[in-house]
Amino acid sequence: MAGSCVIVALDFPDADTARAFVKRVNPSLCRLKVGMELFTSAGPDLVSQLVSSGFDVFLDLKYHDIPTTVARACTQAAGLGVWMINVHTLGGGHMLAAAREAIDHSTHRPLLVGVTLLTSHGDDDLAEIGLERGLEKQVERLAGIAREAHLDGVVCSPQEASRLRQRFGKKFVLVTPGVRQSADVRDDQRRTLTPAEAVADGADYLVIGRPVTRAPDPVAVLYTIHREIQSI
Repeated sequence: MAGSCVIVALDFPDADTARAFVKRVNPSLCRLKVGMELFTSAGPDLVSQLVSSGFDVFLDLKYHDIPTTVARACTQAAGLGVWMINVHTLGGGHMLAAAREAIDHSTHRPLLVGVTLLTSHGDDDLAEIGLERGLEKQVERLAGIAREAHLDGVVCSPQEASRLRQRFGKKFVLVTPGVRQSADVRDDQRRTLTPAEAVADGADYLVIGRPVTRAPDPVAVLYTIHREIQSI
């Protein structure tokens, strides 16, 4: 796994705020995630600027639509030069296969991962929408659909990483949001582990937002996270 395993979530409302933060870090310390809020505000131009600055960018838009629409969106995302994009596994096998085919026919081929369930979800949320099997079984089932569609991996809670690693092997990429150092506030994340725990359980990449972006010294926090991971 070349490069940093830490992906900093740029959960900012506009391009200027995001750029101000990015000036404080560098590609050797982290990769960057652009999600729906920032992309809606700043658009593809900011993504292209981050890529041109040398950062690996995870475009986190969780595509979930009819197969043709998702395939076309994936083609456009790949054209931005991003390192990784995601689609929602609840879109089903045909949609995932269309996304895979679109990436495979792109000149630039980012990693393609599937979102299983959000780390803000609990069993009560699943029951509300009619998914009765429980979190772990649902995540494993959705990850299996992603694997069958030949996606590179999935986004999952760190608490599911060990189980998915055992089932799907070393080459299946596991991206884990909901990572918090022991002293951090959990915010709206419900299924969390520390960086060291997540990596020990099989996570390849750790998505960390507010504990880094809201810190007085983000670089110091990133160094602390890397030291923690290297200690395991």
